[in-house]
Amino acid sequence: MMKSKKLFGTDGIRGTSNQFPMTPEVVVRIGQAIGYLIRKKAISSPSQANKVVIGKDTRLSGYMIEQALASGLNSMGIYVQLVGPLPTPGIGYLARTMRAAAGIVISASHNAYQDNGIKIFGPDGFKLDDKLEQEIEDLVADDNLSKLVAASRDVGRTKRIEDSQGRYIVYAKSAFPLEHTLDGLRIVLDTAHGAAYRVAPAIFEELGAEVIHVGNRPDGTNINDKVGALHPSLISQAVVQYRADVGIGLDGDADRVIMVDEKGKLINGDHILAICAIHMKHKSQLRNNALVVTQMSNFGLEKKMNEHGIRVVKTNVGDKHVVDEMRKGSYNLGGEQSGHIIFLDQSTTGDGTVAALKVLSVMRETGKTMSELANIFEDVPQVLINCRVRSRVELDTINGYARLLKEKESELEGEGRIFIRYSGTEPLIRILVEGPDKKKITTIAEELAIFLEKEIS
Repeated sequence: MMKSKKLFGTDGIRGTSNQFPMTPEVVVRIGQAIGYLIRKKAISSPSQANKVVIGKDTRLSGYMIEQALASGLNSMGIYVQLVGPLPTPGIGYLARTMRAAAGIVISASHNAYQDNGIKIFGPDGFKLDDKLEQEIEDLVADDNLSKLVAASRDVGRTKRIEDSQGRYIVYAKSAFPLEHTLDGLRIVLDTAHGAAYRVAPAIFEELGAEVIHVGNRPDGTNINDKVGALHPSLISQAVVQYRADVGIGLDGDADRVIMVDEKGKLINGDHILAICAIHMKHKSQLRNNALVVTQMSNFGLEKKMNEHGIRVVKTNVGDKHVVDEMRKGSYNLGGEQSGHIIFLDQSTTGDGTVAALKVLSVMRETGKTMSELANIFEDVPQVLINCRVRSRVELDTINGYARLLKEKESELEGEGRIFIRYSGTEPLIRILVEGPDKKKITTIAEELAIFLEKEIS
């Protein structure tokens, strides 16, 4: 029996390539587990077809994992359609519109190229729920999995779909109003040498923009390497250098975005959400007059929403949690400070390109510059420190932790907050401290980090 280890984190399965769980042997079993659930109709498409769409980003290990997944699925009688490099939201879209039983993305999002991962969408284009993820884990660890394969005459086939990029381009452009174009707009676009390196430039150029390309020459090892949404300084410099109107930075799988105004100033997810929420409310498009955010969002955003009569609903960190809350409450706008922005009327998950198009449509409709739009609220100072950890110890079990946390919270005198959590995708613990005094919150964050590094790092 395969040694039982947890596969799924907060955003699918992720790890270093050629190490558990991202080895060919384990990935074949993951494909078999998914295939078995499809064959048994636990995962079922509207057409009842045993068909799966697989896309990926530009990592070197993507080829290896793609073939292992397809092999596992084929062995269970599943037909596989490979679409090559495509943004994560594109796979959710294709799974739904192609009436597939599932869509699978091979990507480790914003991580370095050595890592890779697997994200699974159901036939409705949404990520699988926890129950199905647990069933996949149980099957992967089950000795009997290899005995459940299809009969020789029923094995599946794999073929490549050539027009998938064109389908995504048309879909993404539909997020931009037909009555407007991007004519005369100069954009610096950084695709992080990742999944959107072909489709994103085509989208903005087809809408009329002049696009200055950054980070669009993937070689298998340079994805997210000092480029993209996590490294905005490159975009800021290019915007100023080329006198661009706006900068757009995507991450490796293009499900998140950061933007830069014409002065080179960074615009994070909180400000993007504020711009879109207020504009949507004015147009009576903000469903249930609410915005869904996570605990990491800045208090300045919540304060601005209150001024405009927009209710703020908070969830745990992770775009999956945001989407779940949006579906439960029938909301259509939500996201994270990190740049995962979900327009549920348009997409089933975060889509960096769609989010950027929505902001550009506000620019066009209001006639304002990017800096005028982004100057929408004042951020309350935040300090975020990431500490690497060996294991995930329950924080409340650490001797002295509760006492120290209470002491530091009292130092904020009711004018700030402390939020500490483990990363769902990396071996890190994140310490966020927020309050009006930057010096004070920095000291508090550093003292908490020193304590936790000593105890669990």
